[in-house]
Amino acid sequence: MAPAVLTEVATEVIIPVCAVVGIVFSLVQWYLVSKVKLTPGGGGGSNNNNKNGYDDYLIEEEEGVNDHNVVVKCAEIQSAISEGATSFLFTEYQYVGIFMVVFAILIFLFLGSVEGFSTKSQRCTYDVTMMCKPALATAAFSTIAFLLGAITSIISGFLGMKIATYANARTTLEARKGVGKAFVTAFRSGAVMGFLLAANGLLVLYIAINLFKLYYGDDWEGLFEAITGYGLGGSSMALFGRVGGGIYTKAADVGADLVGKVERNIPEDDPRNPAVIADNVGDNVGDIAGMGSDLFGSYAESSCAALVVASISSFGIEHDFTAMCYPLLVSSIGILVCLITTLFATDFFEIKVVDEIQSALKKQLIISTVLMTIGVAVVSFIGLPTSFTIFNFGVQKVVYNWQLFLCVCVGLWAGLIIGFVTEYYTSNAYSPVQDVADSCRTGAATNVIFGLALGYKSVIIPIFAIAISIFVSFSFAAMYGIAVAALGMLSTIATGLAIDAYGPISDNAGGIAEMAGMSHRIRERTDALDAAGNTTAAIGKGFAIGSAALVSLALFGAFVSRAGIETVDVLTPKVFIGLIVGAMLPYWFSAMTMKSVGSAALKMVEEVRRQFNTIPGLMEGTAKPDYTTCVKISTDASIKEMIPPGALVMLTPLIVGTFFGVETLSGVLAGALVSGVQVAISASNTGGAWDNAKKYIEAGASEHARTLGPKGSEPHKAAVIGDTIGDPLKDTSGPSLNILIKLMAVESLVFAPFFAAHGGLLFKL
Repeated sequence: MAPAVLTEVATEVIIPVCAVVGIVFSLVQWYLVSKVKLTPGGGGGSNNNNKNGYDDYLIEEEEGVNDHNVVVKCAEIQSAISEGATSFLFTEYQYVGIFMVVFAILIFLFLGSVEGFSTKSQRCTYDVTMMCKPALATAAFSTIAFLLGAITSIISGFLGMKIATYANARTTLEARKGVGKAFVTAFRSGAVMGFLLAANGLLVLYIAINLFKLYYGDDWEGLFEAITGYGLGGSSMALFGRVGGGIYTKAADVGADLVGKVERNIPEDDPRNPAVIADNVGDNVGDIAGMGSDLFGSYAESSCAALVVASISSFGIEHDFTAMCYPLLVSSIGILVCLITTLFATDFFEIKVVDEIQSALKKQLIISTVLMTIGVAVVSFIGLPTSFTIFNFGVQKVVYNWQLFLCVCVGLWAGLIIGFVTEYYTSNAYSPVQDVADSCRTGAATNVIFGLALGYKSVIIPIFAIAISIFVSFSFAAMYGIAVAALGMLSTIATGLAIDAYGPISDNAGGIAEMAGMSHRIRERTDALDAAGNTTAAIGKGFAIGSAALVSLALFGAFVSRAGIETVDVLTPKVFIGLIVGAMLPYWFSAMTMKSVGSAALKMVEEVRRQFNTIPGLMEGTAKPDYTTCVKISTDASIKEMIPPGALVMLTPLIVGTFFGVETLSGVLAGALVSGVQVAISASNTGGAWDNAKKYIEAGASEHARTLGPKGSEPHKAAVIGDTIGDPLKDTSGPSLNILIKLMAVESLVFAPFFAAHGGLLFKL
């Protein structure tokens, strides 16, 4: 067995350097976005060279760029959205902060009590001949790691929201100069978030490992067990961000659409609609802050799952630091690959017409995947020994470095396949969505039937892709293979997030254009950006759900090993009852989140109706609506309603593990994983398809679409109803479910020592 080519010193330099490069790149992108001025007279853009062959000045005149009122109005609307989003997140974080402290205390008490709070060294779990640090140390360090993960997750979401609200009006102003300029501004802003998140996640994890090593020394088993708290912290914050943000955004969206479009026949984002600011704030707190925390959680957990398994394999036993850091090296190369990929969208090629937007975003996925394959090959052959052993449920399995390379690639390419299948089912360029739009001829009922069928059908190929990647990666490298496959899927997270954040930024830009009363041509450009953004948001959700399935399986494997379960036998009643209850949990969770959106939307609809009926001159545009009341309704509803679903997810593993024991808990985790993935994919794609069917009719780009339109026609009203039903599916329940399956698995892993020692109280009676 030849050792790794990469030395330990080189590893210790490469990882932090790549993270810092990512942070610097994101700051450069931020600077380029900031060159678009939001003050009258400074209508200059980031690129004032005449790339298009004629002077920019002509276009400015043509589109009324020098109209000072428009710029002032854009700046006003932007600050209203930014203030709304900031105040909501601060309120949310106060509640989440209380939870964070309480849960940190719980982790310490549960894990500390494993050995009765003893400070004496204990025998190692996997190698009884060795002595390891006391359980109390694991309790303390797991708690610290949990807080680190939680804080990093919160910061990731908050920074994402800040850059999105900073860039939305700038994208609108750039749209006056052409669709290409607007696209670059929106995409750069998305890249700021993507790179900040990927680099921060990597850097904090790397620093934590090195600081923990000062205490743990050679006890790597204990060290990486404590590090799993980082993944738990990241995901638990993501749960509240996703559910709270999702309820906020959809309550406003449904309220604005039902009264504005269906009842009053006014366009989307019309400034006369009282819920319009709340709707635009919602895009930032749900789709941006929630999504950021969610993908950070996935990233942290897949790294933790890989590290835990590696620490009890030959990497950990022989203290091979370079090989141990393989997951972090893959992520480091991912940052560099995404950096090159981003330049393709912003600098190497210029978008000149609307039709190029979708393909530019698709190219991002393909380029990053191809380059990443090369990057992973390099890392696998210089960062790993030629052969090594991986812990596989009690035995050490011999694995070769090329097998691990294939495991990462399987995850990486499965992610791309899931992305493209999602695009096929949710983009209005293809027949599935066009069929859904066509079904609106006969009313909302047929639209709903077609949309649901599309969602269920869209599950087939992603599940096969996940199944094949699980089989291949497990055959090659047991549970470690599955963990690095998940990491492969998330290795291009910076590009994935840039594409994902681009959607809500474009959506906001369109809203600002409408509210500022800009010309029809500009609204057309922002609509084109937004329609592409809708599909990319669906692709992002596909990635998040696919990676969640792999991550949660890897964590499940680590949990089963740590809890000392020999085999998970479905035929034993203890396991089977867990399995069937676990499979029910995604439905219970979805019911809670859907009902929360419904009841919040009900209040919103009543308030919007009240304002239209009681404020004289509102419909004529001579009086201003009361935006703040609507913002308050959304804020109050989401804060109140995010607690029960959050409690369901966080308390289930604790209750099941303590009272029913690890076998039943393993059943619950398997059941939740199997049913959660299906429900999440179908919900996200159904909602995405309904949304784009509505946009297909509104745009009227093809002969077929024109026969269904224009806005306000009966088929269009049916499409709006479908879109409204799909909103909570695609932006609240669907995306939150992937957090449910990951979070329960990582929480079970963190508390596994306690459950193994003291769990199953009811069966001990």
